[in-house]
Amino acid sequence: MRIVIAPDKFKGSLSAPDVARHLETGLRSATADGVSHEGRRSLEVLRIPVADGGEGTLDAAVGSGFTRRRAVVSGPTGQPLTAEFAVRGREAVIEMAAASGLAVLPNYDGGRPDSVTARTASSLGTGELIRAALDAGCRQIILGVGGSANTDGGAGVLQGLGAKLLDAAGNELPLGGAALAHLTEIDFSGFDTRLEESRFILASDVDNPLLGAEGAAAIFGPQKGATAADVGELDAALANFVQVLAAEIGPRAVKAASAPGAGAAGGVGYAAIAALAASRRPGIDVVLDFTRLADRLAGADLVITGEGSLDEQSLLGKTPMGVARAAAAAAVPVVAVCGRTTLSPEQQQNSGFRQVYPLTALESNVEICIAEAGRLLEELGQHIGVHVTDTANTKEPLNV
Repeated sequence: MRIVIAPDKFKGSLSAPDVARHLETGLRSATADGVSHEGRRSLEVLRIPVADGGEGTLDAAVGSGFTRRRAVVSGPTGQPLTAEFAVRGREAVIEMAAASGLAVLPNYDGGRPDSVTARTASSLGTGELIRAALDAGCRQIILGVGGSANTDGGAGVLQGLGAKLLDAAGNELPLGGAALAHLTEIDFSGFDTRLEESRFILASDVDNPLLGAEGAAAIFGPQKGATAADVGELDAALANFVQVLAAEIGPRAVKAASAPGAGAAGGVGYAAIAALAASRRPGIDVVLDFTRLADRLAGADLVITGEGSLDEQSLLGKTPMGVARAAAAAAVPVVAVCGRTTLSPEQQQNSGFRQVYPLTALESNVEICIAEAGRLLEELGQHIGVHVTDTANTKEPLNV
């Protein structure tokens, strides 16, 4: 019996590798020495942590053979921090939240950042991480975006790669999106020449443009502490950034501002598309490619996927749906585990899941589910392990 465990993280509770590990523990607890009690079939478990391009993408890369690397970079408010990226040959995976995310803000504990941070946070560290990947010999770079603290249009990324942002007096601008209102020139003379031979993939499910009512500042700025006045200021500053960049690199800078995904990660998507010629792809597709999930499903009897909350948003291309599509293409049954679900039985079936197992079926208290997710996942894994031998290759649902 070969089971592939390919979950995303349970946000606020467990990383994807931890979810997979607890599920395997539960599966094996239903067996003796890896041999099924009932079917006497040996049990092989393959753990493949996955993600949708945001937080957890680095873990997915490491779980697929990439090597973890570290670099000291500038955090979103300029303070130095050690951030990780992943390397496999000439390919690198960068999770920008590790360098420029809300979670790495000084003294940030999950609360809301303030107006000052919203206006001054920078993506500089992400550019420095890209440079570290270039130093490691990488020339194909996957940039996973999400969870950013900045609304600077990716100007910080360009600074991290050697560009200088100058005001009318020829002075370098301070960091952050608000300062872009005073931008008059971008000096690319020190821009890293290795970028010319590099290829970038922007892993993002966000399709917002850079500017306007659906842009980076208006939609995502308030989540980063921006007031209504800040949103207007930041949007105007980003518009100025577009015009100055267009004067340096041509009309493609203006066109890129309207491209789907330009507003991702405070506009880092814009800089990636306009200045780095990045190709945007759905995050889950990028992750499934570098994890080689489709190839690794060969011979599997069952796939287990999942995420913390399996709901209507999950149906729009989140990790479990990507895994379910891959499983369907390989004709392998798939079940999902989650902290909670709001999907109807019909939605679950239409999504391709043989069954959905929420932790709330075992423990109705959501706070306990979050705090003790590992234990509950092991219990679910045990239930699945007991029933999987007889039902994995049938059309009968796998019932706890």
